[in-house]
Amino acid sequence: MTAQPLELTERPARPPRRRPSIAERVRGVGEARIAALMLIIATLVAIAWANLSYESYQQFWEMHLVFGLEDLNVEFSVHALVNDALMAVFFFTVGLEVRREFAIGELTRWSRAVIPVVAAMAGLVVPAVIFVLFTQGTGQEHAWGVVISTDTAFLVGALALIGPRAPGRLRVFLLALAVVDDIGALSIIALVYTDTFTPLPLLIAAVGLVAIFFTRYLARGRGLVYATLAIVVWFAFLASGVHPTLAGVAIALLVPVYRPNRREIEQALSLARTFRQSPNSEYARAAANSLRESISINERLQSAYAPYVAFVILPVFALANAGVRLSPDILVAALQSPITWGVVVGLVVGKFVGVFGSSALLRRFRLGEFGPGLTLDRLAGGAALTGIGFTISLFIIDLAIDDPAAQNEARVGVLLASVIALVLATIIFRISDARRPEVEVGSVLARPVDPQRDHSYGSPDAPLVLVEYGDFQCPFCSKASGSIEQVREQLGDRMLYVWRHAPLTHQHPNALAAAEAAEAAHLQGQFSPFIRSLLGDIDHQLPSDILRRAEELGLDVDQFEKDLQSPDVAARVRDDMLDAEAMDISSVPTFFINGRRHSGPFDAQSLIRALEEAPPRDDLPVREPAAS
Repeated sequence: MTAQPLELTERPARPPRRRPSIAERVRGVGEARIAALMLIIATLVAIAWANLSYESYQQFWEMHLVFGLEDLNVEFSVHALVNDALMAVFFFTVGLEVRREFAIGELTRWSRAVIPVVAAMAGLVVPAVIFVLFTQGTGQEHAWGVVISTDTAFLVGALALIGPRAPGRLRVFLLALAVVDDIGALSIIALVYTDTFTPLPLLIAAVGLVAIFFTRYLARGRGLVYATLAIVVWFAFLASGVHPTLAGVAIALLVPVYRPNRREIEQALSLARTFRQSPNSEYARAAANSLRESISINERLQSAYAPYVAFVILPVFALANAGVRLSPDILVAALQSPITWGVVVGLVVGKFVGVFGSSALLRRFRLGEFGPGLTLDRLAGGAALTGIGFTISLFIIDLAIDDPAAQNEARVGVLLASVIALVLATIIFRISDARRPEVEVGSVLARPVDPQRDHSYGSPDAPLVLVEYGDFQCPFCSKASGSIEQVREQLGDRMLYVWRHAPLTHQHPNALAAAEAAEAAHLQGQFSPFIRSLLGDIDHQLPSDILRRAEELGLDVDQFEKDLQSPDVAARVRDDMLDAEAMDISSVPTFFINGRRHSGPFDAQSLIRALEEAPPRDDLPVREPAAS
């Protein structure tokens, strides 16, 4: 039997080929790319509008709107409504992401967080210093905040558009860096660019934030309460003199976040089955509420608001703020302005030097965890992308610079820097991919075998090493487990066997949860019995089945459930998945024999023959236990 891609064996026969619809083509592009393209289009429209009719552009965005009844009303210009109200929603989603990353994401452990944290901090300081050096004597030195931040939306979209093959680990690194970068930018906006401060409204905001924290304990009606309190807090920030967008961040940091609880998921499934058997409005409401409550409010809000932020708020913000006049005289003045070049050099050079330089030093001194695929050339491309400051840079220009001419020069610098950063990153990624021919991707084991980290069986000094990337819901992996047992029996101490996770989540919806459950069982010393149970019954891997297996194996079920929600367990599985992506593993089981990818059958005798014929394991890097 030979390993086959599950896509070819488990999917029904394909229908006759037809021309894809426009909707299908749009979906195929990907949301991140579409969002980035919409941001670019909005920017170009703003520039064209401002240059074709600057008066109408100014008049539209300075048009005043009045909200309220009789004497109770508030007045905003359209521009202020975008920058103060709509951008509060954007910063709210940023705050949700910050909260999630520190609670259950990539920033929960210092060893994992040290690289993006240090890189982000260096990427804040170096550009600011460069900007101040360029603008000495202009009176605009205080506007250094313009060059400190990376546009996360553009960063993700650009990585999807021009990024390297298998960018998974680089994407995780850049997103973690962007979170820390955003924290720095928001702190600077609050501390440096708040002109007036009135303490009483901020006390009202503090009371509102406390009420938001306790809203999580309400049995029902939380959505309306959250919305009402959020409006009160926003107005309180506005009245205090602190920029009201920061209200969005403060609120987001108080929204609870947690990983799904298996018992709650099982309860939701049970209610859904009850509704199917006896459909009525009461059961429908109970099932819907149970399904919704199994996911944290943080993640529900992120998924609800993300499309509006990406496809409405950010393009509208770009339309309102990117209207740069580009007449020959203005361009000449901008290109001769130290403000323009302070922005360009600060973003392009400063971000690159800060992010790449600090990351390279950490790698040189082996501080923090660099996974496979996060090589220096990939880091260089990612560092170049961080020079796209766009959204927050344009936002801070409006806060930090009063002179319209200087604002225009700074905006020219932001746009020019974004283009240069995108081109530079594209060149670096293309060179990086050219150095890694596609035929070689995945032919060699990316991450060294680490007996203290990996699930390994046998002597670390064994001359033969067999590494399997597998999926607990895969029928081929289930069949291969019998072959592995025979191979281990026959080769004995001559072979070291290693299991790594590669759940094919698109084909097997329960595979990721099963992998995390195996890691939770590992924390109680029951990894092998648990995976034998999983592979022996691939059709029963629902949450109730997972918990039943834990009980049958005598695990501490309460601790097991806590571990299932642990960010360390999720990170352990995600690391293996990122390795699999970096090696282009799209079908399972995939074997590596003495560090080389095995492409033949995986019955016991074929594996034994391949192992015995393999080159010496000197070619395979294996970490010594003392060094891990």
